[in-house]
Amino acid sequence: MSSDEGHGTSMLPAVTVVGAGIVGLWQAYMLAFRGHDVHLVEQSQTLFRRSASASAGAMLAPFCERATAPALIQDLGLRALDIWRDTFPGVVSNGTLVLAHPNEYSELVRFSRLTEGYRPVNSEELAKLEPDLADRFNAGLFYAEEAHVEPTAAAAHLLRTIRRLGGRVTFGHTWSDDDADYVIDCRGMDASHDIASLRGVRGERIVVQTPNVALTRPIRLLHPHAPLYLVPWDMGTYMIGATVIESEEQGPITLRSAMDLLASVLALHPGFGDARIVALDAGVRPAFPDNVPRIVTNGRHISVNGLYRHGFLLAPALAELVADHLAGEAAQSPLVFAE
Repeated sequence: MSSDEGHGTSMLPAVTVVGAGIVGLWQAYMLAFRGHDVHLVEQSQTLFRRSASASAGAMLAPFCERATAPALIQDLGLRALDIWRDTFPGVVSNGTLVLAHPNEYSELVRFSRLTEGYRPVNSEELAKLEPDLADRFNAGLFYAEEAHVEPTAAAAHLLRTIRRLGGRVTFGHTWSDDDADYVIDCRGMDASHDIASLRGVRGERIVVQTPNVALTRPIRLLHPHAPLYLVPWDMGTYMIGATVIESEEQGPITLRSAMDLLASVLALHPGFGDARIVALDAGVRPAFPDNVPRIVTNGRHISVNGLYRHGFLLAPALAELVADHLAGEAAQSPLVFAE
């Protein structure tokens, strides 16, 4: 077990945050920033070892998510995007490009009707935004205000900042109970035995590296059966994702899913054919029946869970809601429930 001791004292309530996925990291950061004495406890020996965050695409795309999520997710996501930009200097604000092959143009029309915050782009504009996709698509939707982060770098920044603000971080420890004024449960699927309505949604991804394709922003390639998103990271590395499967199986990616994802990325650009596969993995996202997260308060215990596919997008906004709750400010949000 490793522990980093923080410094300083606070008259504000002491808080233990259980779980160091992206939700727990943001809870700990926000409360430490507000001046609380914070202890972040994680069962794993290393960051993201047991968390769905390990397989995240980390797209900060509130407008695009509106295509499959209620307006509340977009609204919270826009607030969270502001917090991300104020907190993490590594936010890449290049927007999102949504595309469809000519024979799937109806998917692009459908997506445009479900979302806002975009401008239509033609083939000439597409070539300017992403030269490597020139002459491959006739039309697209550009969501200029969206962004993305590299998940490991973002998590490491939050962890460093929590410690700098005086927070304690303990890895390799299974939390039972302590004398903190409040306990915030951010265990994700590890809390499923305590939350009857929580279910797992499996997501699989592939990480590749290639010098042959240069893209600068997340690309969403629409398809009625096999949609794809691709997120550029550093050094020619791309994350390709992601399946959405109603299953809590924690095993490796399946051959069928891998073939579907690889076929879709080759259809986006054949230059990916020579890419090196860096990782193939899967995670299980915690979700409630309506795929909307919940903050449940029960005395000194607070549960934050069910972020589904929106962990990186929504975590800052949920941390702000919890911090406001502890400050005695009425959280005017349909996400907050009292038991």
